[in-house]
Amino acid sequence: MIQINRMYNNLKNIVLIVSLTFMVSQALAQLSPGELSKAHAHLEGLTNCTKCHVLGEKETTSKCIECHREIKNLISQKKGYHASSEVNGKKCAECHAEHFGRDFKMVRFDDKKFDHNLAGYKLEGKHAEVKCTDCHKTEFIKNKTSQKKGDSYLGLGTECISCHQDFHQNTLSKNCTSCHDLNAFRPAPLFNHTKTKFALAGKHQTVSCEKCHKIEQQNGQKFQRFTGVAFAACTDCHEDIHKNKFGNDCLKCHTVFSFREVKSLGNFNHEKTNFPLRGKHVPVDCKKCHKTSVTQPVKHSKCVNCHKDYHEKQFQKNGNSPDCAECHSVNGFTPSSFGFEKHNLTQFKLEGAHMATPCLTCHKKDDKWNFANMGNRCIDCHENIHKDFINEKYTPEGDCKKCHSIASWNEVSFDHKTTEFALLGKHENVSCRKCHFKPDAENKLQQQFKWENQFCTNCHIDTHFEQFKQNGKNDCQRCHTNNSWKPEKFDHNTARFKLDGKHEGLACVKCHKPNDILLKNYIVYKFKDISCASCH
Repeated sequence: MIQINRMYNNLKNIVLIVSLTFMVSQALAQLSPGELSKAHAHLEGLTNCTKCHVLGEKETTSKCIECHREIKNLISQKKGYHASSEVNGKKCAECHAEHFGRDFKMVRFDDKKFDHNLAGYKLEGKHAEVKCTDCHKTEFIKNKTSQKKGDSYLGLGTECISCHQDFHQNTLSKNCTSCHDLNAFRPAPLFNHTKTKFALAGKHQTVSCEKCHKIEQQNGQKFQRFTGVAFAACTDCHEDIHKNKFGNDCLKCHTVFSFREVKSLGNFNHEKTNFPLRGKHVPVDCKKCHKTSVTQPVKHSKCVNCHKDYHEKQFQKNGNSPDCAECHSVNGFTPSSFGFEKHNLTQFKLEGAHMATPCLTCHKKDDKWNFANMGNRCIDCHENIHKDFINEKYTPEGDCKKCHSIASWNEVSFDHKTTEFALLGKHENVSCRKCHFKPDAENKLQQQFKWENQFCTNCHIDTHFEQFKQNGKNDCQRCHTNNSWKPEKFDHNTARFKLDGKHEGLACVKCHKPNDILLKNYIVYKFKDISCASCH
């Protein structure tokens, strides 16, 4: 009996233990709705609940931002995405749910649809083209204390050097956008040299930056120096070719527009001489004329005293050449002052298109100018392109004016009635080139003014493909006139098939249709069979 009682008591204890274990598991299930995610796995257990939950309240936002201090700081400063209108006022749990297991993603972020403007930093220029991961890198994040490596988009600064290397190595302002824009680092379109201590003027405006701002190596990196460049004197950059004979103030004599532009040469006034300097003579170096000494007199009564006779005595008469000043001025050798009035006093009067022809077209065909023995016939200057193509009776002695006008080569006044082919009807208005200039097999224009016969097919294509050819030729004028291509002279009653009855009002295309030959397609006018059955 005693043994039975012991067994009974042991059984009661086992049932009690099982009952208590079941009750505890049921209680735990009521307290924890599910397993935490990996990020919060270290908070698993009943003793840690109050780290995220406030007893008696469902809202956890206050606890969230106590732990996520980087978010709290941004919200308090009204910066970043969590301070934007899209997030402001929302509870953390609305976007970041928990208790859905270890592999549940609390942050569901679509980087392709994200509006970066909500983050408080608008992507412009090149920034709009880069990938998120190009900027959101661990090495660019300022505050890494509260972030796990590679887990956050937070912590980036908005200064350029937050992501970009400081090429200027802390020698210039941190405000990169005062010189650069967001499209490219080079060039620096916002930089204005006039706001520096050395405003660029004259030739300095066209000098490349590298000429003054040298590229060198500094701290093991390529570096271009923009500060600490000496510029107080010209000799800081330029060599003094005068070896300090005239001091180091170059601007006393020279200008920033050209080193060779001299402001003054002492107090000498050339106006007091018998040869005041005018035109091109003004900038000439004194030594060009005064080769031995500026005090020695120089002959100057004629241009040839200093200048070579460029025309090599072509205008010489009776052993004397006219002075250059008759055609040229001191302002320049060109243009010449020899105008139409003077030219019309020569043997060749300028008229028509010749008035618009540059002098060098006729007078400088080779390397040298030529004004003597020019000739006054057309062929003296122009090539007779019709030679061997047109009978010489139409161009006696190469006189092009028989056909062409001086006003324009395209103005032709040739009387075609003097030939064996008088122009009638539509031929009167046809351009000469239509008949007399035709492309060859290589599509080069070849001229032709002579034919063995006067067949229409010399110029026109036989669209009927020799259907009406008789005695070895196509006599188009049997049906057509010179006034129109329409068959005005054709009479169907003279053909093999006279039109009568219903045939009289019938359209031509009802019977005369194109054939089916692709390479030789034409309208058939002649039939071998003219029986009724051939059409009906």
